[in-house]
Amino acid sequence: MDQPSLLELVGAAKSFLENRAMPELKGHTAFHARVAANALAIVERELTLGPGAAADEKARIVALLRSDDTLEELNRHLCTQIREGLIDLDTPGLAAHLEQTTRDKVAIDQPNYSGLKQA
Repeated sequence: MDQPSLLELVGAAKSFLENRAMPELKGHTAFHARVAANALAIVERELTLGPGAAADEKARIVALLRSDDTLEELNRHLCTQIREGLIDLDTPGLAAHLEQTTRDKVAIDQPNYSGLKQA
């Protein structure tokens, strides 16, 4: 391959911020560099964990709704069914789906969240 992957590009930018730029920055600029490095860390996790989490989420919703569509459409249908009272937490698999989806999203966005480790 003649070019770096998206994951490698994001990792290089994050590494530069954390290892070269942030040690030399102070005050508000240092804060913004930390915010940028944290955003890049989220992108890294999304690139590595996101596709698998999305595939698993889609499989769970397909099993719940007995329908196959895009993940976005499936989530829209699921929300509609919950809102209209057609399914609820007593529906087999729904609570487990919601819990796992939340865990997966938190693992990408805030992996050090204490509640994630307890779950």
